[in-house]
Amino acid sequence: MELTIGELAATAAAAVAAADVRGANRRVTDLPDERTIRWYSTIGLLDRPTGNRGRTALYGERHVLQLVAIKRRQAEGRTLAEIQAELVGATDRTLRRIADVPPATDVVATPKRAMSTDGRQFWRERPAAAQPAQVLTGLDLGDGVVLMLPAQPRQAEVESIRAAAQPLLDLLAERRLTRGSTP
Repeated sequence: MELTIGELAATAAAAVAAADVRGANRRVTDLPDERTIRWYSTIGLLDRPTGNRGRTALYGERHVLQLVAIKRRQAEGRTLAEIQAELVGATDRTLRRIADVPPATDVVATPKRAMSTDGRQFWRERPAAAQPAQVLTGLDLGDGVVLMLPAQPRQAEVESIRAAAQPLLDLLAERRLTRGSTP
């Protein structure tokens, strides 16, 4: 298995979800992004890439297992230092036991299939053409509050909008969220 850092992040996210890694509050812990993966590698928590394809670093199954094991230990409330002490130099068997990725999901063995629910390989598809930027018009409602609109309102509409926004402005001022309110 050879994964780019982006594919590694996506595969690890799918594996974390499949392993149902959740913290004490039952929320899934933050998933490792490319920056986090680089940081983990820099501090020695994650093995260095297994190789390169040109200038692209390549990662393997062990890296996925390491990331899921890290996330599982973080969900248990352990610090990165504690996790590092336990996982650095761990065997693949130990990582697989800690990561506890269900074999039925086959996420680690076939990451590309697991990353796309409809069978597409989205990373190989051309991105859709960028939509032209939409220009917004700011309507000053007073006290530093600006309403952003997709079109320029007529003057008669401006007065109606300001009148309709007055209860909101009063609430914002009451909660000291406008420029004119005092802390």
